[in-house]
Amino acid sequence: MTGGKLRAGKEIRAYLVLPELRAERTGARSIEARLEEAVGLARAIDLEVLRAEVRKIARPAPATLFGRGMVEEIAGIVAGEDADLVVVNGTLTPIQQRNLERAWNTKVIDRAALILEIFGRRARTREGRLQVEFAHLSYQRSRLVRSWTHLERQRGGFGFLGGPGESQLEIDRRLIDERLTRLKRDLEIVKRRRGQQRKARRRVPFAVIALVGYTNAGKSTLFNRLTRSEVNAEDMLFATLDPTMRAIDLPSGRQAILSDTVGFISDLPTHLVAAFRATLEEVIDSDIILHVRDISHPDSAAQNADVREVLGELGLQNRFEDGLIEALNKIDLLDPETKSVIAARAARSNRPAIPISAITGEGTERLLVVFDESLAASRQILAFRISASDGAAISWLYDHGEVLERSDDEAYVDIRVSLDEADAARFETRTGNLRS
Repeated sequence: MTGGKLRAGKEIRAYLVLPELRAERTGARSIEARLEEAVGLARAIDLEVLRAEVRKIARPAPATLFGRGMVEEIAGIVAGEDADLVVVNGTLTPIQQRNLERAWNTKVIDRAALILEIFGRRARTREGRLQVEFAHLSYQRSRLVRSWTHLERQRGGFGFLGGPGESQLEIDRRLIDERLTRLKRDLEIVKRRRGQQRKARRRVPFAVIALVGYTNAGKSTLFNRLTRSEVNAEDMLFATLDPTMRAIDLPSGRQAILSDTVGFISDLPTHLVAAFRATLEEVIDSDIILHVRDISHPDSAAQNADVREVLGELGLQNRFEDGLIEALNKIDLLDPETKSVIAARAARSNRPAIPISAITGEGTERLLVVFDESLAASRQILAFRISASDGAAISWLYDHGEVLERSDDEAYVDIRVSLDEADAARFETRTGNLRS
């Protein structure tokens, strides 16, 4: 690290600064909410935030982002607070990061590095670790000023904040490229395996409902309530990273698979979106996307826009019009008047929007009914001619569809059935009987 050392074995003391560019001041997200979120990100990896403040910038300085006078002023704050780390909640170029570290005589990280560090600590599965490491190395490739020690670490981030044996050794570009090549190969294996798992699911009568939403919107809490599970659901940004899937029972008696996914966030590093594409393909192939929103948050509308932007990057624009359901979560935190306004607005929405509380359970029964209704709406009337001896195929149609008409002769059974398109495809793949 340039200048000073991080405190071994102690909580890292951080000064957090949010640069507010003049061009950003007309955005939908309030500056107070952005600062609060930045503090939440820092605390998610146990940083002791000594001071957090907004610094207005008229024009970014190419060498340091901040102007000379502001750089000197912050240097005095860092020294006075005895800060081990400065977190800049924005994007720093490698040159800006290096110059600020020299000017402030301490380690400096930007928003992308902070989020990557959180993801590095949160990933538990081998797949998650691969994805985060790929994102981290893609980010680090242009910087070449960090140690290589994170590859030997078994858990706990990726070395932005220091680690055992950390030194000032420059990462060799060739080693990074070789590692990225291996990671790409491993991630391709992950992608193929997930594809095989999705094909296997298509052979059984389970629709997939994917939960998406801004980080800390309550997805995991809702997941636990609907599936009666106990996945990690802390009140913390990015408490969930690795995807989890469980079966749920719908009011009609049919089962579906509920998939919890990583939370989204504004200005999500593009490296992370790319790395987690294999995991987020579960969303692409889902029958229903459930967008869980923290309707009590003052920036709920801006968070909604951020989630839509990330889903758009995944090529899911059309799903906003078809197959998307909104769960307006945390209504237990609203006063009665606001709650009534939200309920009235949801009733007028052109897509299913259900006010719920994942904590108390209010509205969740209605949500399950809407799942059923949405899946039923996708049903179509199909005709099949099945061998009279194929009792298993005939029974399958009775179990998973609504048989409207049946005609038997000695050799064949002609059936007209109301069936989901997903189930129809599964039936054809499973039995070889094609719709007529």
